[in-house]
Parts: sequence; structure tokens; C-alpha cells
Amino acid sequence: MNTHNPQDSDQPVALTTDAHQSARERRSRRLWPWLLAGGAGAAIVAFVVLSGAITHGQSADTRAPGAGGGRGGRTGPPSVPVTGALATRGDMPVYLNGLGTVTSLNTVTVRSRVDGQLVAVRFTEGQLVHKGDLLAQIDPRPFEVQLTQAEGQLAKDQAALKNAQMDLQRYQALYAQDAVPKQQLDTQVATVNEAEGAIKSDEGLVANANLNLTYSRITSPVTGRVGLRLVDPGNIVHATDANGLVVITERQPIGVLFTIPEDSLPPVLQQLHEGRTLTVEAWDRDLTAKIATGRLLTIDNAIDQTTGTLRLKAVFDNKDEALFPNQFVNARLLVDTLGGAVVVPAAAIQRNQQSTFVYVVKPDTSVELRTVSVRLTEGDNAAIDSGLSPGETVVIEGVDKLQPGTKVAVQMPGASPTTLPRRGAPAAGAPARQPGDGAAGAQGARRPSGQKENP
Repeated sequence: MNTHNPQDSDQPVALTTDAHQSARERRSRRLWPWLLAGGAGAAIVAFVVLSGAITHGQSADTRAPGAGGGRGGRTGPPSVPVTGALATRGDMPVYLNGLGTVTSLNTVTVRSRVDGQLVAVRFTEGQLVHKGDLLAQIDPRPFEVQLTQAEGQLAKDQAALKNAQMDLQRYQALYAQDAVPKQQLDTQVATVNEAEGAIKSDEGLVANANLNLTYSRITSPVTGRVGLRLVDPGNIVHATDANGLVVITERQPIGVLFTIPEDSLPPVLQQLHEGRTLTVEAWDRDLTAKIATGRLLTIDNAIDQTTGTLRLKAVFDNKDEALFPNQFVNARLLVDTLGGAVVVPAAAIQRNQQSTFVYVVKPDTSVELRTVSVRLTEGDNAAIDSGLSPGETVVIEGVDKLQPGTKVAVQMPGASPTTLPRRGAPAAGAPARQPGDGAAGAQGARRPSGQKENP
């Protein structure tokens, strides 16, 4: 007899329920990462949509209502800030440039002209001395002794001459009385002549002794500045010494030797043949500062065949001693002046493969590309032959941003910068922005260079 056990009958049902729950849990674990990813994507899409709406609202708020220059009230392109300059009519100097070296007009190595001991030096190194100033003293005593000896011999021979002359007078009187023969008279005449010759020799010895005594005092032969001392007191100096005692260079005035190409010689010769004095300017190594102004002194007598250049010499007063011997300078020789030329800054001149041109600012603040003919460029200026009139404004800075017809905001050199309104600030003369207007500024307000509009 089989007995019914409830637990035995319920066992299959319990197992089936647990299996369904396990399957649902596995499906849940597989689905929840996809649900999270979908939620995150929806959030990102919502964020992007919201950001676009905010940006669109700000863009609409920053545009001035009713602003012209584009569809939907958008402003036109901002004016390009540039620097301009006026074309003027004036004189244009024509220079020839050359590399030069400052040279002293007189450089003297002072040497002793007699032998002796150097007992004193009367100058200071670097001192400015004048012609005739005492520089050094050589022991004068040997020369004083020589002078005394020469003077003594001269006195002795003078006495002998006087005695011979007195005897000659006696012989002449006796010869007139036929008391002495003619031969004796002639002998006495020769004795007198011999004594006179001895006196002349003695006078030469005295002059030589005086000259040596004078040479023992060494004086400056020129006016200039002395260099470093080459011999100290106490040394024996000789007239044959190679180095000398000191070197003196003349610096007021001073010269400049420079060269120009042989092709540039004709205009210089023309000016010299007409008797004109040509101005020469000395500039520093970088051609940024003018050191002194002088005049052309002379030109060399031949062209250097190895370099094809000609040497010229200019002289400068050099009162302030700005020029120094052996200094390197850039020499600028003024050979002509163009009168009544149209002059513009050289920075305004632009070149391409076809022509030379400038950007001219028209009255409506737009620029025009104008072809010009340049006659001469000198330093920072250029002379225009044709294509430009005095009073017109040309662009000298910011050319790389321009095209024909571009609107510009011009600032002239030396003038205060044009105040460009900041984003959201009203232009000059426009009413101040009121809260809630939603406008960035007055209509047509310019923006600083490089600032872009909001999309």
C-alpha cells in the first residue's frame, strides 16, 4: 500500500520556481549595463542640446538689434587697424655710403736727437700737449761743456785774427815806402785769411754745441694727445733708438679714410670740379647714430684695381673728440639733393613680380592698391616719381592684412592710439548700454585686432 507523501509531490514544483528566478536574475545582470549606457547617452544628448540653446541665446543677445551689414542683423567685417603716413613734398638728400676708418692727420713718434741720460719726463700719459711744450729733459751738462770749449777756441782764434790784421796794416804801410818786399805783404794777407777761416769753424762748433744743448730739451712737434710712455727716466737714450720716447697723435682736427665704388665717382668729380664743398657724415657701426659732420678734403689719384673702389679723405673738427684714431665708422657723402620730391616712408613701398606699389587710404577708409615709380630710396624715406600725390595717406604697417577695398582704421605715427571699443562696450559718442538691452555696443562698433565675433 502506497502512502502519499506531500513533500514528495511538492518537490518538482519547488525546483521549477527556483530555476525561473535564477533565469530572471541572469537576464537582469545582462541588461543593467545597457540600461546605464543608454541613460548616459541620453544625458549627453540633453546637455548638448541645452548648450546649443544657451549659446544661441547669447549670440542673439550680443548682436545689436537692427544692426545693418548682413542678413538677420549681423554686422559686417571689422576694420583692420593699420599705421599710416602722409606723402609730403620736400627735399630728398642723395648720399653715397662707404666704410671708413678714422685716421690722425699727424702721428709723430718722438725720439731723442742726441745721446744722453733721460733725467726728467714732463708729460702725463694721455695728456693733451701743444706744439712746443716740453716733454722730456736729457742731461745737458755734456753739451754745456762742449759749448764752453767751442766758445774758448773761438775767442782764441778771434785774438789771432786781430793780431794778423794789425800786422797786415803795418806791412801795407811799409810796402808803400818800399821798406818790405811784396812777398812778405802777401804772406801776411794769407795769415789774415787763415785766421778768418778758423773763426768761421769755431763759430760752427759753437752753433753745434748750442744745437745739442737745445736738443737735450725734447719738445712736442705738434698739438695732440700723447700715448703711453715708452722710456722711463734714468735710461740712456740714443738718436738711433727705434721705439722713441712717446707717440703723439693729432685729434683736432682728425681725418676719415673711406671708399666708394668707381661707378659712383662721376657725380663726386662733377661737384668737385664746380668748386663745391661736399658734406661728409660719420655714423656708428650700426648706422643708428651720427657721430660727427665734416667735409670732403680730397680724393685719391687712382682707383684700386683689385677692389674697384676709390679712396676719399674727409676732415672733421672733432671738438668733442668723438672720433678716435683707427675707429671704424660708416661715412655718408652728400652728393646731391632732390628738390620738390614726393617723399613717403620706405616701409610703405611694396613689391611683387609685376610692379612696385603702395596701399593708399581713400576718404571712405578703404584702401586702394596704387602702382608707383620709385626714384630713390635713402634710409627710411623714398622719393616717388609718379603714382602718388602729396597729402595722400599710405599704409606703412599692417600691409600683410590688406586687400584692395579693405576697410581700415588708420593710426598716424606719433598720434595717440585709436581707442577701439571692447566687446559689449558702446562706441564713442553712442548712448551707454542699458541693462537688458542685449546689445554688445553701438551699431558698427569696431573690435580690436584679432577679436572674433560670437557664432
